[in-house]
Amino acid sequence: MTKRRMFLRMITASLLRRRSRMLIALLSIGIGATILAGLVTIYVDVPRQMGAQFRSYGANMLILPREGATLTGDRLAEVLEKIPQDELIGATPYRYVRLDMTSRQQSFTAAGTDFSQVPKTSPYFSIEGMYPENTREVLIGKNIADIIGVKTGSTMELTYQPAASSKTAGPEESRLPNAELAGSAEGFGGGIVYVSVKLDDRSAIASLGIDAGTQTPEYGGRTAEDQDFLNQFIGKTLPLTLGEDVDALSGATVTSEAVVQAVNTARKAETAAKPQTLNFTVTGILTTGGEEEDYVFLSLEDMKTLTGSDQLDVAELSVSAGAEQLETYADSISQDSDTVQARLVKRVTRSEASVLEKLTALVFLVTLVVLLLTMICVSTTMMAVVSERRREIGLRKALGASDGSIRAEFLGEGLFLGLLGGVMGGILGFVFAQVVSVNVFGSSITFQPLLLPVTIIVSMAIAALSCLLPIKRAVAIDPALVLKGE
Repeated sequence: MTKRRMFLRMITASLLRRRSRMLIALLSIGIGATILAGLVTIYVDVPRQMGAQFRSYGANMLILPREGATLTGDRLAEVLEKIPQDELIGATPYRYVRLDMTSRQQSFTAAGTDFSQVPKTSPYFSIEGMYPENTREVLIGKNIADIIGVKTGSTMELTYQPAASSKTAGPEESRLPNAELAGSAEGFGGGIVYVSVKLDDRSAIASLGIDAGTQTPEYGGRTAEDQDFLNQFIGKTLPLTLGEDVDALSGATVTSEAVVQAVNTARKAETAAKPQTLNFTVTGILTTGGEEEDYVFLSLEDMKTLTGSDQLDVAELSVSAGAEQLETYADSISQDSDTVQARLVKRVTRSEASVLEKLTALVFLVTLVVLLLTMICVSTTMMAVVSERRREIGLRKALGASDGSIRAEFLGEGLFLGLLGGVMGGILGFVFAQVVSVNVFGSSITFQPLLLPVTIIVSMAIAALSCLLPIKRAVAIDPALVLKGE
């Protein structure tokens, strides 16, 4: 029989003779290894899990046009190429304009977007009904639905009044004799007031028409019908001043200011931007608890039809990456382009980084405490074993056994327990991590093959360290005293 086989036989025989004590030590190492393997597995997989959870809070990066530049769909597609596709969860473009609902005397902020991307970047949107799937369909915020009294399936007519272009004739250049002018301005509640003006041969106002359908009928709406108010404008030359040239209609000061501003900024009717009107069907009511409930959402195709432009105001991106990697992507996009810039949504990225830092500290602290308790338990057990084997150790030393052989035997027992506990803990640790992940994050984790050998090595190291004090106590036994029975 070789020395190695003899050594293994001595170790196993010693362990089997003291099964109860060694089982306690084995369970201690196994439990410690299980918690160690489980926490490390969770920690390794937690960035992906946490990233998925934080994506439910919305986008974490914004793409904006630089001052004086324009963001388009093609330019956005170029920007998205700088982000790995496996990390890009979604990219939602937005174009914001003001639309009027003349039939209800209301004006709303409208957002043109790509509805296929909205659930990816704004998963917190709660929809009663469904997202629009075709053109001429809209999603409206709950506040707007309550104000105008619409529900899914209702129809609504929306009008877009383009802003005057710098390429068209200015107000001063348009005030020629006998000219016909058209203008608009924002009135009460954000509603647009429209005017049509005809000048006489002296460039004075010959007639004035007012469309105040977006204003309250009992107040601002009266500006279109009150002849005393309208007659104040006749014969006056532009520009006019409210309070000097024209008095405000009682109870409708804001609308009166809008009429005067619209008249002063009116341009030639044939060059003025024409309003665009479309009929829409409501497919869903949006509830978020935020400002989105005050918006009307329509497709980018409908937005282009209304405005005649495919430009974008912003694009919201949801990227599955850590804070440092997001900073890298944002810097790359901003530095490589003169037309767009990338900004991070700090409340999301900082929260994610903060949670990961705290989780790292928690995993480290719990692991340290568990390993320390494991060492104490194993060391206590081995100390008890040494006390039980005092006569055996004394007899072996009296027969010529060296201190090295005593050390090797006890260390071998500890390493063998560490090996068994590490294997058991590595397997049970993955099961433990899987249960925690499913119950906390709602998704499973992937097995890390490297974790099993690491767990075994750490368990054997902890077991070896736990045996140092018992081994020192065993080596210090005096055979003469032990054999005398003292």
